[in-house]
This record gives sequence, structure tokens and C-alpha cells, in this order.
Amino acid sequence: MSTDDDLSRGSLLALFHEEAQTQARALADGLLALEHAPSDPAALEACMRAAHSLKGAARIVGLSDGVAIAHLMEECFTAAQRGMLTLEPAHIDELLAGVDLLLRVGQMEPSRAITRAEIDAFATRLAGAGSPSPAGADPSTSVTPARPVAPSATPAHDETAEAALLRTAHALLQAEAPAPAKLAHEPAEPRAPGVSNPMLRVRADHLDKLLSLAGESLVEARWLKPFAESMQRIKRLQREAARTVDNCYDSLVKSLETPALAVLDEVRQTLGHMQQLLGARIDELDGFDRRSTHLAQQLYDEALQCRMRPFGDATRAYPRIVRDLARSLGKSVRFVVVGESTQVDRDVLDQLDAPLGHLLRNALDHGIETPDERRSLGKPAEAVLTLEARHSAGKLLISVSDDGAGIDPERLRAAVIARRLADETTAARLSHQELLEFLLLPGFTLREQVTDLSGRGVGLDAVHEMAKALRGAVRLFNEPGQGMRVVLQLPLTLSVMRALLVQIGGEAYAFPLARVRRTLELDRDAIDMLEGQQHFMFEGRPVGLVTAHQLLGAQAPGQARAGVAVVVVGDEHGTYGVAVDRFLGERTLVLQPLDRRLGKIKDIAAGALMENGDAVLIIDVEDLLRSVEKLVRGGQLDKVRRTQDAAAQQRKHVLIVEDSLTVRELERKLLEKRGYAVTVAVDGMDGWNALRGAHFDLVVTDIDMPRMDGIELVSLIKRDTALRNVPVMIVSYKDRDEDRRQGLDAGADYYLAKGSFHDEALLDAVTELIGEA
Repeated sequence: MSTDDDLSRGSLLALFHEEAQTQARALADGLLALEHAPSDPAALEACMRAAHSLKGAARIVGLSDGVAIAHLMEECFTAAQRGMLTLEPAHIDELLAGVDLLLRVGQMEPSRAITRAEIDAFATRLAGAGSPSPAGADPSTSVTPARPVAPSATPAHDETAEAALLRTAHALLQAEAPAPAKLAHEPAEPRAPGVSNPMLRVRADHLDKLLSLAGESLVEARWLKPFAESMQRIKRLQREAARTVDNCYDSLVKSLETPALAVLDEVRQTLGHMQQLLGARIDELDGFDRRSTHLAQQLYDEALQCRMRPFGDATRAYPRIVRDLARSLGKSVRFVVVGESTQVDRDVLDQLDAPLGHLLRNALDHGIETPDERRSLGKPAEAVLTLEARHSAGKLLISVSDDGAGIDPERLRAAVIARRLADETTAARLSHQELLEFLLLPGFTLREQVTDLSGRGVGLDAVHEMAKALRGAVRLFNEPGQGMRVVLQLPLTLSVMRALLVQIGGEAYAFPLARVRRTLELDRDAIDMLEGQQHFMFEGRPVGLVTAHQLLGAQAPGQARAGVAVVVVGDEHGTYGVAVDRFLGERTLVLQPLDRRLGKIKDIAAGALMENGDAVLIIDVEDLLRSVEKLVRGGQLDKVRRTQDAAAQQRKHVLIVEDSLTVRELERKLLEKRGYAVTVAVDGMDGWNALRGAHFDLVVTDIDMPRMDGIELVSLIKRDTALRNVPVMIVSYKDRDEDRRQGLDAGADYYLAKGSFHDEALLDAVTELIGEA
């Protein structure tokens, strides 16, 4: 190749490697089809053409080892086309190995370079693969070349197939690659569809920037609409002014002299002309608004589409992986991919490789039975493993399903008990779906022994973590004896997000809609206290209530609304209601990554621009839940006001310190019903911490409690100069005189025995100590 060629050898190698990737996919797809239908003419023709195209490309670049490998494969396909060779699984194994060798041709790394010994071994294995040729066929010509490559490469008629392949390989390796001009006798083969189309490589960050600018242009275009509306208001004001002038003219026409009437008439005409001009300009502005918004929307949609790729781009290697793994396990599997054209955000697609690999391996190793086992169960010997992608309800659904054994619920239940994740009583009450959730836990596995494929319990856990990182979820569906299906529910794109907009402290924030379980307007009377924390009933169980103002450091509004706007977030492991100021509706937001110099902002994932240009911060729900758990453990959660009137905060505040849930809740409800504000603590230590963080008018405490008993608590209160004047009432089962004396000597102001306890006795005692609420 002369030095004045248009392309350098380096660029030619790059082009060859790109074509090799495309043709290798075509070869792999065709070979997998031929394994099920060895004489399929279309598959044989596609494989033959792909091998021939690679041979020609390798010859042009001067890669003699690539020419040799591709030629051996091409002759094998030609022999199969002529009926001289029946392709068997052993042939497919070796031909797929040939595809792997072709992908290594021309690699500069020494570790990936092909040796002549590897090519010789490939030729030997390919010649010896499979059973003898069909009756009537000459075995010596079953895989001999269909046409000579060089005079020395023509085999003798009594030469064996193995010898012919070996000799052909050596001849090709020794031959020098001819110049491109000498290839005129070679037939022009059509290239694969994807190769002939012009392609341009664009950096991912450039596409991200383009999408960001398109989103900003869409926001800017929508500014015209409110401007046009303001112009319409000016037009209406001008019309009213003209009407006023007309009325003045009509009323003064008889009293004014002719010069004054002429001036007034001129004013009328000027106003009318201005109104016509303004109307025409407003019409032009309205048309420009429609066109610019439409163009900006088109630009944004096209920029967004640039990020989308077909799901099939992520599945190219799976048929080969499934086929090889199934054969190594002694299983017969037909792999089906549905929805290859489904459009997926490239960032989502890049995250799918490892999780889908885990799911496919799990199905092959855990779920699908061997052919003999399937026959004994009345199933077809060949199992079906399906990978499907589709859009549904604004989400991307990816499922991996098989028709294997599924999971035995009782075996799973026994594994849960054996790993001490639940006791026998609790495990017996778990539903089938609840049992399946244990499969998503880190380290959980049904395998007793670890193999090179499974047994460490990281597969489904890794899938679950990936789904959560992408704001998605994993759903498991199991039919014992019939198979299992794992469904990934993911966002269509990571660049655009459907979100719930809320107002917190006068600022707009967004909750990813995929992470919101429910929104509700909660009546303040429905807020209850349980274990020292505010709760409300949701789906039949109490759910903790927290304030977004405390979590995000925002200022709470001065005037409380009649109800509380609550966003319910979380999952089966933890659910909370987050109280916000108000709901602003749902929006589709274009995500804007925050400046890297800011680092990770607590509880915030990204930013976005709303249609009016205002910035909005997007909540990181996972981070938010961690913040809530931290506040719960520290007992530092702020309370949502239980009444609308701010004056209600002036009610007298009672602290109940009681380790019995029943007694604690009874006392709380009695006092709240009478109008007192109540806070509860579960033991003396909890009560002491509460006293140091808020003002209380009365403490009602038990004696026998863990960590710190009531006598010690009373003593601490009476020794503290800031708290010694707070009245303390002891309510205890201990009813002996010495018990009363001990409590009163410690400093208690009142002692009430639970044995003689009744509603009015408690309320009368509280009223006696601090008065009405």
C-alpha cells in the first residue's frame, strides 16, 4: 500500500475493527439460527456473505490471519449450502470460536494477538467437528474450498477434509495480500445494512449539552406567551381609553367650540389608529409565539431522541452467552428477544448489561431444568427463555421470564427461617409475594454450595440496587413448576423526569413521580402520636409523619392551612409521610446536573427549569429517607401542628413518660380530648431528653421503666434549676404507702395509683396541678 493512499494503515485498521464488530454480530445471529435449523437457506447465505465480506476487508488491510479464518468459515458455509455438510452443534461451537478469533484480528495488544498455532488448532477442530457427511456425499470434499484462492491451495481429490483445511490455512497465511486494484475479479458483496449508512460519532457530553440548550430554548420560547398576554391587556386598556374619549366627545360636542372639537376628534382618530396598529402587531406576536414554541419543542424532541437507542443494542451478545452457558450446563434452551426496537435512553441502556446478565444466568442455573427432567415433567425438552422490553404507562418494562421450575415457596420459607430473617411464626404468616421479596436481600441465596455461576446471593441484590439507582423497581412473579418472571420497572429516560412539584418554605421542589406512593390532604385531627412520633393511618397501618421544612432547612409558613399536604414516599422497608406547604401539580422536567464544585448536596439529586424559567431542586428520595431515619434514631423530629390556629400552640403542654404502650396511649388520648398538648416518651431517658429540648407544663411518669426509672427522673427534674418548678405526677401500679412516700420524697407533686385509676381521676389531678388546658 503506497504512502499516498487516502487512508493510513491505522485508520484502515479502525475501519476493519468497526466492520468486524458488525459482521461478527451477523455471523453470531446466523449461527444461532442455524443451530435450530441447520439447512436454513437465508441463515446460511447471511453467514456466508458476512464471512466473505470480512475476508475481503482483511485482505485489503493486509491481515492474512483474518483472511485465513474467514475463508475457512466461508468454505464451511458453502459446503453446507451445497448439501455436502450438515452443520451440527459441534460445528456451531467451532464457528462461534472462529467469530471470537476474527474479533481479535489486527489487535495491537500482545495478549490479544492471534498466533498461527491458534489458527491451525481452529482449522483442525473445525475439520473434525460433527458426524460423518450425509450418505452419498464425498467426505473428502465436504469442506474443501469452492474455488481456489491460490494455485498452491487447490486440494487433491484423495485429500481428507482435515488436511485440506490445514493446507488451505497455511497457504493463506503465507500468501501476501494483493493490492486493492488486483481484486477486480472478486464479486462485489453487499455490505450489512448498518455499515453502508453514514454514521457520525458524537461525544455523550456534547449530546447532554445539546439537550440542555434545547430545554433552555424551550423555556425561553414559552416566555413569549405571558408577554403576548400582557400586550393584550394593554390593548384592552387602550380600547377603554378610546371609549372614554368617545364618551367625552359625545357629551362635550355641544359645549365646546369648533377648534377644541377638532383637537378632540384628532385624539380619537389617533387612538383608533394606534389600536389598529397594536392589534396587528399582537397578531404577529401571537403567530411568532406559536412558531417559535413549536420549533423549540421540535428541537428539544430531536435532541432527546439523539439520546435514545434501540434495546437491541444491549442484547447483541446475549444469544451467544445464553447458548454457551446452556450447553455447559447440559440444558437445551431457546432464547427469544422481544422488543429489540424499543427505544431506551442510552444512560439506562448502559446500566442494563450486568443486571440482565445476572437475571439470565439465574434463570439458566436456578430455574431451567435439564432435558431429561423436563421430559419427566411432561414439558418440552427445550426450555424457553424470553427477554422482553416495552413501554407501558410512561415507564420502560424489561422482563426476563422462563418456563422452568420456578421457586418452591416452602423451600424459600425454610431458607428464610434458617438464615434467621424471621421466626417460624412470622414466616408462616408471610404471603407468597412477601416471601419473594427476601430474594432481593444482599447475600440471600437458595443454593447451599457456591459455584462459579451462583450461590453467593449477589445477583438479584445487584439488580435491585441498579433499579433503585435508576429510580425504578424490581417485581418478581413466580409460578412453582411453571417458571418465573422478573420485571424491571425503569424510567424511559434519565434526562427527562415526570415529577410532583411541591412548595416548601416558599420554594419549589420536585419529587420524582416514580418514588411517590401517594399524595393526600391530611386532616390535622387525623395526626396521632405513637412512640413519641407523629403518625397517621395509611393503607391500614400507622405511618410516620415528618416535615419537609426540617429536612431541607426551610422556613415553615406563618399561617397554617386547614389540612396538611403530605407526600408518601418509601417502600416495604420504610414508609414516611413528608408534610409540605402545598402541591403545585405534575410536570415533565429536563434534569440539569448540579455544578460538580457543590459536591453531593444532602437530600438533593439534581435541578431543573420550569416553563416560566424558575429553578426547581429535585429531591433525592433515598437520601431523604436516610435523613429521616437518622432524625428518628436521635429523637429530633419536629412536629406538625395538630391544629390550624397558631394560638393553639399556647395550650398547656404535658409530657407523658410511660413504657406501656396501652397506658401511654390511654393517657395521651384523655388529655388531648380535654384540650392539652401532649408529647410522649417511652422511658425515663427518653423523657429526660425531651425535657431538655422543649417546654412542658406538667410531667406524668411511671416508676418501673427501662434505662431510667421514674424515681430517678423525678430526682433529676427537681435538682435541675431550670426544671424544678415543673409539676410532676407519678402514675404507678405500686400502691403501698412506702411506694407513695418514696415518690413524694423524690419530689413528685402528685401520686396516682393505676389500681384505682379512672378517667376523671387523672383529669382532675392534672387540672388541680396546672389548671385547664
